[in-house]
Amino acid sequence: MTITDYASALDRQSAVVQKQSRPARPAEIINLRERNFIMLKKDLILRNPLRLLGQENQDILPEGGIGAVLARAGVGKTALMVQLALDTLLREKNVLHVSLNDPVDKVRLWHKEVFHNLAEQYNLSQINQLWDSILPKRFIMTFKVEGFSVPKLEERLRDLTEQDIFKPQMIIIDGFPFEGSVEEPLQQLKEFSSRHGLRIWFSVRTHRHEDPGPGGIPPQLSNIDGLFNVILQLLPEGKKVHVRVLKGVDSTADYPELLLDPATMLISPQSK
Repeated sequence: MTITDYASALDRQSAVVQKQSRPARPAEIINLRERNFIMLKKDLILRNPLRLLGQENQDILPEGGIGAVLARAGVGKTALMVQLALDTLLREKNVLHVSLNDPVDKVRLWHKEVFHNLAEQYNLSQINQLWDSILPKRFIMTFKVEGFSVPKLEERLRDLTEQDIFKPQMIIIDGFPFEGSVEEPLQQLKEFSSRHGLRIWFSVRTHRHEDPGPGGIPPQLSNIDGLFNVILQLLPEGKKVHVRVLKGVDSTADYPELLLDPATMLISPQSK
């Protein structure tokens, strides 16, 4: 080997060593983006005003519990429950949205509109990435009101879980008819929730002309309120919609009163 050949070999070896020791910049950029994305999700979770009704990083409902969101038609029951669902999805838990009134496309639109309003309120970057990350954890199921029953819900859920398609940790049931005798199916759903460690939320439609009973509980729940762990009410007063706690959250806790913004359908603390 000549001196020239030897020098060339050393240069090539040096170049290989430098290449191996050089920081992997693309990987660093990807990791940095991932860290920022994780921090973004955590920040959004912690800033959710609904968290003020519970403890940090905890659900408002206990495991196995059922809750209700009460309001007159058009006040914002579905919007509030979608926000409860989004908070759960951001914490990487699976949510099943059962609608007895609206088709799948309309439920999807509800979720997307509330999410985008939330993202816009907080000026979130990476909004599309965040949305795409929670979609696999959401499943929408529809029934006709007259075709809904607890055995049918359990059967469809069993099909999903046995095929390893979807296993919910929280269920929203929107449009359940609370007129008439509902104690038996609610008791069945309560037992189902407890048996599978679920959290189930119901929307309950109230009426302007009906007077509430003791504790502000409306007639729809007056004989069955003992089945519910948490009851929230949306109460319009002028241009404001107040979120009132009727049951299940410590009324002496030091948290600000919450409002639902009719324009964005988002929950926010009332400014003093």
